[in-house]
Amino acid sequence: MGFFSSAVNTLQILVIALGAGLGAWGVVNLLEGYGNDNPGANAHVR
Repeated sequence: MGFFSSAVNTLQILVIALGAGLGAWGVVNLLEGYGNDNPGANAHVR
């Protein structure tokens, strides 16, 4: 039974790490949308 307990704990750590990584990536992508560092990316600029 100890093996299953250890496997569950390892999976919990992996899932938490994956969620944190995806959350950080999402925040970075969200913040990139607010930058004015590339005016050429705007199709409506004349």
